[in-house]
Order: sequence, then structure tokens, then C-alpha cells
Amino acid sequence: MAIVENQPLIRKTIPVWDIGVRLFHWSLVTSVTLSYFVISPRDMHRFFGYAVVTLIAFRLIWGLIGPKHARFSNFIPGPRKLLGYLRDIARGVEDRYIGHNPAGAAMIVTLLLVLGAIGTTGYMMGMDAYFGEEWVEDLHKMLVNGLFALVAFHLAGVILASLRHRVNLIKAMLTGMKEVKSEVNIHNK
Repeated sequence: MAIVENQPLIRKTIPVWDIGVRLFHWSLVTSVTLSYFVISPRDMHRFFGYAVVTLIAFRLIWGLIGPKHARFSNFIPGPRKLLGYLRDIARGVEDRYIGHNPAGAAMIVTLLLVLGAIGTTGYMMGMDAYFGEEWVEDLHKMLVNGLFALVAFHLAGVILASLRHRVNLIKAMLTGMKEVKSEVNIHNK
């Protein structure tokens, strides 16, 4: 969409993230953080781990039945779309999205898979069949370390998109409202 000279810039705030997505997001951040720092007593670590798994189950269901921007069918990209979007980011010409962009969507799927694997290995460590198995504990720790790398990439992506698109994505995830500007071509996904 071309900008017409002397045309006023129209800014509007629209609802994007519903309460289910926002509560999931911030509850997950809290539960993961607490499960990492509250190792002892073991029961508390386990409690927060179960909270994470419960939140993942909720998000999977919400991704099927929730509103438009919460649904996986609305934002999960195919490989070609994701690679094209990553190429466009590197060139500084990426499209803007009302909801999740392809890179953000891929990160969501990856984070959910890694968190699910962390929950699975955590559960396995308490089972008789795997109790004391070093490889299970090592895999659990490796997945947690991988999670921190993914979170760092996620935060970097949020900061990059916020700066490039001049929109506060953290505020949008808190309030559910996202500011859009008339001068850009925005995908309504």
C-alpha cells in the first residue's frame, strides 16, 4: 500500500490476543520460571511441571477451538512460507501480521514441543521403569538448556519485530490490543 503525501497517518488499536492466549502465555512464563528455580522441595518442582503440561494441553485445545488469532490453522506456516519470511527478515522487508507472523508461529510450535518433551522426561524420572536412569535426567537437563536458547531467540524476535514495526508486542500480549498503522500492508492472520 503506497503512502499518499500529506495523507494523515491513521493509527488504530485492534483486539488480537484473547484472554485465553494471554493467560496461557503469562501462566506458562510463570510456571516455567518457578519450576526452574524451585528445585527443592521436589514436590513443588513437580507441581510446576504439571502446571506446564496442563497449560500445554489447554493451548492445544484452544489452538483448535479458540478465536481466530489463537487457532493453529490461522497461523502455522508451511516450510516455504517460513523460509521466505526468514529471508525477508534478513533483507529487512518482512510483511507484518495482525496475529503471529510465520517465525513467531514456528517458535510457538517449537516451544510447545520442547516443553512437552521436558514434561515427559520429568515424568519419566519419577517412574519405576526409568528411576535413576542417567540418560533420562541428562536428556531432561539438555532440553531445559535448549529451552533457554529458544526463549532467548523468542525474546530477540519480539524485540526485533517491535522495533522494526514500531509496535509494542509485549504490551499487546498484556492487554490483548495491538496498534496498527495505515501505511503498511498487514496480513490479517
